Amino acid sequence: MGEQEEILNDFLVECSEGLGQLDQEFVKLEKDPGNADLLRSAFRVIHTIKGTCGFLGLTKLENVAHAAENVLSRMREGKMPVTPGTITVLLEAVDAIKEILASIESTSKEPEKNYNAIRENLDALLSLASENQVLQIKSGQTPAADQPVAGQAASLTAPESKEPVEGRAEGDTAGAGVPSAETRGPGLSSENQVRLPAESSIRVDISLLDNLMNLVGELVLARNQLLQRVRQRDDAIDNATAQRMNLVTTELQDTVMKTRLQPIRNVWDKFPRVVRDLARTGNKEVELVMEGAETELDRTLLEAIKDPLTHIVRNAVDHGFEAPEARKAKGKPAKGVLFLKAFHEGGQINIEITDDGAGIDVEKVKRKAAEKGLLSADAVSRLSEREALALVFLPGLSTAEKVTNVSGRGVGMDVVRTNIEKIGGTVEISSRIGQGTTLWIKIPLTLAIIPALMVKGGGELFAIPQASLLELVRVDEDSAGRIEMIHEAEFYRLRGTLLPLLRLKHVLRISGEKKSGGGENIVVLATGKQSFGLVVDEVIDSQEIVVKPLGRQLKWLSVFAGATILGDGKVALILDVTGIAKKGGLVQSGVEDRDLQGQEDLSESAEGERQSLLVFNVSGHNRFTIPLSLVARLEEFDPARIEKTVGGEVVQYREGLLPLISLAGLLGETPAPRTDGTVPVVVFSDDQKSVGLIVGQILDIVDERIKIHRAANGKAGVSGSVVIQGKTVDLLDIYQIIELAIPGWHKGHRGEKSLIRGGRILLVEDSGFFRSQLRPFLEMEGYEVIEAEDGEEALNYLGTQQVDLVLSDIEMPRMDGLELAKRMKSQSKYENLPIIALTSLASDSDRERGKNAGFTEYLIKFDRDTVLEAVKRCLAGGPVIAAQNKGGSNG
Repeated sequence: MGEQEEILNDFLVECSEGLGQLDQEFVKLEKDPGNADLLRSAFRVIHTIKGTCGFLGLTKLENVAHAAENVLSRMREGKMPVTPGTITVLLEAVDAIKEILASIESTSKEPEKNYNAIRENLDALLSLASENQVLQIKSGQTPAADQPVAGQAASLTAPESKEPVEGRAEGDTAGAGVPSAETRGPGLSSENQVRLPAESSIRVDISLLDNLMNLVGELVLARNQLLQRVRQRDDAIDNATAQRMNLVTTELQDTVMKTRLQPIRNVWDKFPRVVRDLARTGNKEVELVMEGAETELDRTLLEAIKDPLTHIVRNAVDHGFEAPEARKAKGKPAKGVLFLKAFHEGGQINIEITDDGAGIDVEKVKRKAAEKGLLSADAVSRLSEREALALVFLPGLSTAEKVTNVSGRGVGMDVVRTNIEKIGGTVEISSRIGQGTTLWIKIPLTLAIIPALMVKGGGELFAIPQASLLELVRVDEDSAGRIEMIHEAEFYRLRGTLLPLLRLKHVLRISGEKKSGGGENIVVLATGKQSFGLVVDEVIDSQEIVVKPLGRQLKWLSVFAGATILGDGKVALILDVTGIAKKGGLVQSGVEDRDLQGQEDLSESAEGERQSLLVFNVSGHNRFTIPLSLVARLEEFDPARIEKTVGGEVVQYREGLLPLISLAGLLGETPAPRTDGTVPVVVFSDDQKSVGLIVGQILDIVDERIKIHRAANGKAGVSGSVVIQGKTVDLLDIYQIIELAIPGWHKGHRGEKSLIRGGRILLVEDSGFFRSQLRPFLEMEGYEVIEAEDGEEALNYLGTQQVDLVLSDIEMPRMDGLELAKRMKSQSKYENLPIIALTSLASDSDRERGKNAGFTEYLIKFDRDTVLEAVKRCLAGGPVIAAQNKGGSNG
């Protein structure tokens, strides 16, 4: 079960990487139907999904992907034109694939839902193409004007979905309308450019980065404590060492922070599809322009702003833009423009969302607020225009004329503001009726480690994030008259401007005497466009702090953003500047304070399947684990009983000899000292034969829900790492360990004999998932495996290394398998080199093309025994079978 789950996880990761680009590519293809690169890229993604799900037995997913692949294949061959109608059907297929994958991710199985309608729409496109009846959009005709042909369903040419599925988009291209400096033109979308980043990067599990960030946070705390101790001692030598540690810690912190940064385009990439679908549904014309897509921010913040930004974009298209006719009547272009911009400024991320739509009618907002009882009529009449606009953030208020599945219910903008403020950000709105609306969002770069100003109030120490700090003002006794009282509120006249004041002790309702000495300390802060002064008893200093979340019992305290541990070990609360302003009545809440006690942090939810694991060490330092289900017995032997033979160490055990494997020697570890005079041994049994693994010390047997992280160093015998009780533990591959120590043990004890000599196999496959499944069992059979990701890379290997057999996929970037086979067979030195096709292309014409290209055998993905038999047969020079279809698919 654990192995199957791991295979599914690998499959889902690979699918998400490819599907993230499809929405964009199809939207671009609709605007540029002749772009062959986009077609090829989309075809490869769908083709890989189809082939892989056939191996995993995911029938519904395979059927939808197969039907979509057939349509794309016709387009690629020039037998079907690209029209808005066909793109709509393909996008619906992508939505279906995402829906199925989401079900697999959450339940490990396909949904009960029937997807026959999607397949029928795709098949209908093929039928129309074969009859030369495919719809084409004439110049100037809007997509909404597509009409069904020959009695076919209208869904073939018009959007059927009322609410488009918004999948994760992590592609590398910017959305439609991005300025040319950030847009990759059709002529630049070569596979070479796509592959370059992959060659210099690796995939790292997010939880590993989070753990690394937590460790750096602890290091920063230790650094702060050390610096404080050194300052107290005033020792020159210690001070030099501490400063060096301070420098290294800061550099390490900055580097680790960069590993968590992701470009905002990872969220924006799905917006072209969202805008396209909503515009078609509402019979509107909207162009999306994005600037600053490469602006980076912390991954946690990126996840937090994804839903608010999506809601704003959807609301703008559905509710903000007029119909083309209405725009023309106002003297505007028929096509509206939605502009997204992101940039760094003042240690924060600034995001602007601007539309040139109808704008917000402030008087209408006031009337709605009074009608719904959100404010009294008298209070509404006294509101300024800016204050009235802020009412749109109140729950239940909407000025939409009609309710749609996107907007009009008064739910959404209040949640947008709440979510933005929850991560220490602010959101402001400005609008001109008839001209458009702009929203400004400001959020911090990161939430993990931040610079802060330490202040005191009522004898307590507090931290204020410097991202909200404008300046510090010291008002001495002689200038105290510049603090004025207006309507029982305090103001300070700063450079001719009245600055509202709040006193920290009053806001927090804490007592305590101020430190002796006249005057006032004012910390000038900003939240959004509102500036104010916070009067504190004392300003201490600035330092970097590690943000720790408050417990559930304290999350309802909106004036605090978290807590931090100081250098002396004391805890200081971090002030939420926006919360302070709201508490002091300077900023309208927009939403009531919420009790978040019942909300759980989803990032801490358990992942993976619960497993019983044996935990042990080898050298006394590193920890290792294996599934308890593989363990036959735990034994302790007297060292005197261990004997040496030609084949290695053994011990007499249960009327036989038990071979022993020293894990320390195999893994390159120093054996742990034996203190009790016994040797701990983990006994593994398979098919009435046993082997013992010598370990250092049995530490624990645990039952935990774990998630396996792939080993990045490729260490033999280690399949990955897991986190057990907060510590990273290496997970051993017991089969590989035994095979490394006693070659042939798995085969030999079953009475099998190797049919052929071992050989070197060149595995040519662009799918990392399939490579990870093929390589291990080939190596278990004694073959040496080298990998190439496409035909071009394979030819480079062949020119420099001796290879006994080539095992190749067909569909690959740069050079596919057919071209590779042709190139090989055209050269005399490769004439007798066997080459096996391993693909999901299973039609008779596909097999014929493979045979003509020169493949020795043609296999359908993916049956282990069939592959091994074919490899042995080819290497032994046995009879060749033109095509095998064991466990294959119909496409």
